[in-house]
Amino acid sequence: MHIETLKVFCDLVEMQSFSLAAERNFVTQSAVSQQVRTLEEKFKRKLLERVRGRREIRLTPSGSVFYKESKNVLDSFNQLNENMNSLVGRVSGVVKVATVYSVGLHELPPKVREFMSKFPSVKIDLEYSRTTRVIREVLKGVVELGVVAFPEPRRGLTIVPMASDRLALICPPDHEFAERSEIKVKELKGQDFVLFERDIPTRKATDKILKSYGVSVKKVAEFDNIETIKRAVEVGFGLAIVPHPSVIDEERNKQLSVVELKEKDWKRPVGVVYRSDRDLSLAAKKFVKLLEID
Repeated sequence: MHIETLKVFCDLVEMQSFSLAAERNFVTQSAVSQQVRTLEEKFKRKLLERVRGRREIRLTPSGSVFYKESKNVLDSFNQLNENMNSLVGRVSGVVKVATVYSVGLHELPPKVREFMSKFPSVKIDLEYSRTTRVIREVLKGVVELGVVAFPEPRRGLTIVPMASDRLALICPPDHEFAERSEIKVKELKGQDFVLFERDIPTRKATDKILKSYGVSVKKVAEFDNIETIKRAVEVGFGLAIVPHPSVIDEERNKQLSVVELKEKDWKRPVGVVYRSDRDLSLAAKKFVKLLEID
């Protein structure tokens, strides 16, 4: 039995997908299935079962024990590699990071490039998701680090603050607000708005700030993806409030007009989160150090 087989099994359990587990490990789906069968034959126990009518993969009682111990083996093996590499001052390995789209697509790439230039033997494995799933994957140990906006204190999580963003108003170039350099929140009353979905932290913060100023806006659409929101504003659905770094290219290309929100409330904190009970790999520690506020 190879260490790679244990990794494939754990990835399958965590990702709930044969195709994604295969992709992550650079093998075929049939190879994933075969490795699971080999494990079950070796231990003479059923480890996984498929839920009828659903794509869910469920651990059997034996599978739960096997998964837990496999994670321990993988953690120990990774620690062994790290300790051996540290003897010669080498930082290497893979750092799995889950992040929200707005941060991952528009703010992390320069940091990842800087990190890779300093530590070329390390790979940053980035995946994009919504905040609730990022936090869930960190707590489950699927990823080592999470990067989210409006990180909330939670038992079992450590938060390392990064530089915060300003939220900005975006509108089509032909909108009445397009030539403004700044705008007061009360001027937004009754305007058509494209919003993030209700469970997304930026939406929660936006609703809270608008309410504190007694301002109500007209919701015309809700999306969970910042790229979709930008396109909706561009074609004239309405206004939107988004992190300024996410619209720099559209502002430069004159696809969208970006207007500063005057009040000091329009800030978006960003932070790295990881499990408090987990010793980060040396590579992850270096990446967090690069991201945190100086």
